[in-house]
Amino acid sequence: MNKKDLEALGCTPIEDLITEDFGTPGTPQRNEFESNCEAFIIGEQLKAERLKAGMTQEQLAAKIGTKKSYISRIENGHADIQLSTLFKIFQGLGRKISFKIL
Repeated sequence: MNKKDLEALGCTPIEDLITEDFGTPGTPQRNEFESNCEAFIIGEQLKAERLKAGMTQEQLAAKIGTKKSYISRIENGHADIQLSTLFKIFQGLGRKISFKIL
């Protein structure tokens, strides 16, 4: 649905709500919000793949040589993760990751 259709139904487009709460794209507050969203998404993807592999956080941490608490922080979107570590984690799950520049 486009913005006009949503407004006709009495709905506010999500982009308008995000802008209202976090500012327009490119502002420091909006950039922080979007960065936190990306960290959350990566954490959720990691958790889903870990569960699909039938591993606990502790097992994954032991396999890649880190601590369970670090895996937990990543899954909860509370860790700033280096790319090399991200590749290592997914390799430990038997998965590969790739990036697309948009």
